[in-house]
Amino acid sequence: MAMIRVGINGYGTIGKRVADAIKLQSDMKVEGVTKRNPDFEARLAIKKGFDVYAGEEEYVKNFDFADMQIKGTIDDLLERVDIMVECTPGGVGARSIEKYRKKNIKTILQGGEKHETCGFSFNSFVNFEEAKTKKYARVVSCNTTGLIRTLYPLYRVFGIERVIATLIRRSADPRDSRSGPINAVEPVLAVPSHHGPDLQTVIKDIYIQTMAVKVPTTIMHLHCIAVDLPESTVDVHQILRLWDNTPRIKFVRGKDKIVSSAQVMELARDLNRSRGDFNEIIVWEDGTHLVGRTLFYYQAVHQESDVIPEIVDCIRAMSGFKGDFTESVAITDKAMGI
Repeated sequence: MAMIRVGINGYGTIGKRVADAIKLQSDMKVEGVTKRNPDFEARLAIKKGFDVYAGEEEYVKNFDFADMQIKGTIDDLLERVDIMVECTPGGVGARSIEKYRKKNIKTILQGGEKHETCGFSFNSFVNFEEAKTKKYARVVSCNTTGLIRTLYPLYRVFGIERVIATLIRRSADPRDSRSGPINAVEPVLAVPSHHGPDLQTVIKDIYIQTMAVKVPTTIMHLHCIAVDLPESTVDVHQILRLWDNTPRIKFVRGKDKIVSSAQVMELARDLNRSRGDFNEIIVWEDGTHLVGRTLFYYQAVHQESDVIPEIVDCIRAMSGFKGDFTESVAITDKAMGI
């Protein structure tokens, strides 16, 4: 298969991780990234060898004032790519996709956009084959990806009657000093929170109710999940074995003194993960319990990085990959060191 030429609109929290992940793939190439301003990320992109383009014509002057050499505007980038990955803030992608449609360019949106924007929401394990027929796709959010990673194997192997999940959400990414709450716990008063319906855009017939709260932390989300299983013959060891054999899930244990998101992220740094990222969903092995037919467990989601391998798989699926999802996941994960 020919090298897939990828453009990335937005080189921030997600965009720079997507660029690095694509650079590691043998069948893909980053054709260019866009920025609005000549900030430290734009300079680092150039230092890493990525071509930088102005996000719109009006932003060119920002780079001229900073005496930063760029390759042109996003319109110039669109002439060179096979597929665009939209990594701009939520809501911007819904406007950008119209530009891509006019130029007949395949597009991947992020979970901050509504499902209806393109009508197809992606997860590597659930609908990889369907993505092969799509020109426009949306990779679901970090929280939704986290829920799917652990729930879908249960759904596929054992069946699920009902899911009740409470999401303890970080209030902002570490780089964002503007958001809050700073000293409060803020509940999402709507039930379900948007995460349950978002999951149902991918696993369409699962019953799930979600609640969410925002807390003053920046490093990870934490999910408290209760799953009613249809059979009482399942034991917790079967569930743990299933997850252990599922890519992109990683166990930690409280008895090893990993008792919070702080220790989880310290582990990522100790493992020399790029940027201290955890692309996997973290499950507490000794926090997983079966009471009757109800499974209770805790998982942690690194919101800056868990969707990145899904984006890589989505690019591959939409670009004519001949293999199945297991092959793509293996290629992606090996290249990224997951």
